[in-house]
Amino acid sequence: MPNNVKHFAVHADDVDRARKFYESVLGWQFTPWGPPNFYLIRTGTDEDPGVQGALQGRRDVVPGKRMFGYECSIGVDSVDDTIAAVEANGGKIVMPKFHIPTVGTLIFFEDTEGNVVGAMQYEKDHSA
Repeated sequence: MPNNVKHFAVHADDVDRARKFYESVLGWQFTPWGPPNFYLIRTGTDEDPGVQGALQGRRDVVPGKRMFGYECSIGVDSVDDTIAAVEANGGKIVMPKFHIPTVGTLIFFEDTEGNVVGAMQYEKDHSA
């Protein structure tokens, strides 16, 4: 698998306000999924689906460091290999492996510049 951006998340202080904004400005469609105040985002069409997204309440992946901007997750073949590569190259794992049923196994890491990035080893039958 190429290490492509497979998912993005928009963090919001007011999830309803953000949902209305993106619906009105970009025409994105939102479907509730999982925990409260969590929506899957459909940015495209059947012919041109775009990258899968989510809208969720703002959080601290790194304690005391609020998430701003868009959070991106990279699809990887092996979370364990990615953990080893991050640590060997000066990065830091900031959220250990977390399994999301029917989706895959996710980690978050900080790169050498302090940027927080997700890496997801998707389950074989997941369409992302």
